[in-house]
Amino acid sequence: MTCVGRGSARLTIAPTTSGSDAPVPCDQSVVQQRIKGDGEVRIDVSGAKGSTGVLAWQINTL
Repeated sequence: MTCVGRGSARLTIAPTTSGSDAPVPCDQSVVQQRIKGDGEVRIDVSGAKGSTGVLAWQINTL
């Protein structure tokens, strides 16, 4: 996942056994994480107050 803009966002994965939360700075850094799970996995991204920008993500393998 990457964010281009200003501020930051937070990546949240549920259930927590599937992965961990991660901060995503909006400075074009790439945040990479392996997500595992046998059932449904929920991925949520929320921006910090005052943040602006565009988020992008890529799923490599299912």
